[in-house]
Amino acid sequence: MKISSPAFENNSKIPKKYTCDRENINPSLKIKGVTKETRGLVLIVDDPDAPLGTFFHLLVWNIPPETNLIEENSLPEGTVQEKNNFDKENYGNSCPPFGEHRYFLKIYALDKKLDLSSDSRLKEVEGATKGHILDQAQLIGLYQRK
Repeated sequence: MKISSPAFENNSKIPKKYTCDRENINPSLKIKGVTKETRGLVLIVDDPDAPLGTFFHLLVWNIPPETNLIEENSLPEGTVQEKNNFDKENYGNSCPPFGEHRYFLKIYALDKKLDLSSDSRLKEVEGATKGHILDQAQLIGLYQRK
């Protein structure tokens, strides 16, 4: 399985458009190689370089397994999205207080849909995926405010 973006390459700079310095929207993402056994996808975007520990920017589950493109500034229909560490139900973009940060866009293929309430937190989602991950991939974007 592979996740990529037409907006930036792996381990390269995230364009300002997708940060708090501009439009603050999610970039489009391409997903390839999802196995036919997959019943749902989970997308987590986090920043392990945040001053107080890993900061998560996006948590979405039950993405349909046939999804091969997540459009810019949108999420597929039928998905469940949790509030991020900004306490908002949207994509919280790259906005590091200092230095260059790494943003991990991680996709997980699961052998089941997650039966969780929409107010489930990251730990609950991670717990529910244990033993059900068929495949995973990640894309890393870099950003530093000037």
